Amino acid sequence: MGPAAKADSKTSQVFYRTAKIDGLDIFYREAGPKDAPVVLLLHGFPTSSHMFRDLIPKLADKYHLIAPDYPGYGSSSSPSVGEFDYSFDNLAKVVEKLTEQISLNKYSIYLMDFGAPIGFRIAAKHPERVQTLIIQNGNAYEEGLDNDFWKPVKVYWKDRSKENGDKLRSVLTIDATKWQYLNGVRNPETISPDTWEHVQPHLDRPGNQEIQLSLFYSYGSNPPLYPQWQEYFRKYQPPTLIVWGKNDAIFPAAGAYPYKRDLKNLDFHLFDTGHFALEEDGTEITTLIRSFLDKQTGK
Repeated sequence: MGPAAKADSKTSQVFYRTAKIDGLDIFYREAGPKDAPVVLLLHGFPTSSHMFRDLIPKLADKYHLIAPDYPGYGSSSSPSVGEFDYSFDNLAKVVEKLTEQISLNKYSIYLMDFGAPIGFRIAAKHPERVQTLIIQNGNAYEEGLDNDFWKPVKVYWKDRSKENGDKLRSVLTIDATKWQYLNGVRNPETISPDTWEHVQPHLDRPGNQEIQLSLFYSYGSNPPLYPQWQEYFRKYQPPTLIVWGKNDAIFPAAGAYPYKRDLKNLDFHLFDTGHFALEEDGTEITTLIRSFLDKQTGK
């Protein structure tokens, strides 16, 4: 093995770390040179930083990657709903405090699904810290929630009854998790079962369904913030890359197009795949991210 190969192996090494944030153990994956441009990777539901397991080493030669697990997800602390208020405000606060504790002063943000309302809260609060946005099936417009998936969730927002909550528990089953990974993909045989086999044991932990129901309800706090986030786009014009699975039944392409209204420096791509676009089109998406970051961060 030559010196170049050794150096490449070293820079692509992924570290699995834990930070103490407000008494919680917050797990995060980290790779890449400490002095390189930072990319903060914010995962969706119902996964964790595991969704970035292949992307991180592919970018780690030139970029410093940080991918946390939110409370209640992956390898981070999962206190009960009686011990922690599971809201998007609080998840954003935990991620913000993590970035500050590990001295991330400027970064790009990859926002996917639940990661979008978390990341947009941070970006709107600290626009000076955000270099670019990479948006993958993450919503900031009402058009993105105008579909059948959200109908029972919107009922729950209006009436947080046990009955309405129980109707959402089916979303937390193994069949629903597999559907999230397989629905809308071109070839299901390209999607590793390691995905749902990683996710489902976490969803099945005692008390975790209550955590997810709390966050389904809290998702209703996001649409009222859409005008604020859209104003952030218009005012600060963060360079933005959209890499969106257009066959996603949860966040369909109808939620991708409205970004064109507010963002002038926008690189827009739809992929013929589903919710977890990295699973089927990770190679192509990685190429686009590298080109985008190289251009926008000067590497």
